[in-house]
Amino acid sequence: MIAVLLIVHLFVTLALIGVVLIQRSEGGGLGIGSTQGMGSFMSGRGTANLLTRTTGVLAALFMLLSLSLALLNRGTVSAGHHSILDVPSAPGAPASDGAVPAAPATPAKPSGPAVPTN
Repeated sequence: MIAVLLIVHLFVTLALIGVVLIQRSEGGGLGIGSTQGMGSFMSGRGTANLLTRTTGVLAALFMLLSLSLALLNRGTVSAGHHSILDVPSAPGAPASDGAVPAAPATPAKPSGPAVPTN
């Protein structure tokens, strides 16, 4: 179910990107040319209305699919995966119950080479 929704979401995303890129910034639609090259298919205004409505429908589908995928994936944590908000207690150790590790009591000495002082 999630895989199918994810594939549909990908197609809606690509279609939305294509429809937005086809539109002219002035709202003329199909930025192909300045003349009415569409002939009897549609007028310039009809093409702009079609692209505007298509953009709105695709944007609504995009939002609905995003929300549905987020709700379906809520609470599905696989073994070994942790939240990026979990703070590990030590390097390489598994994440703790959310407690922040305490700071060291004494400052650590640098382990690099010493700088000569003349």
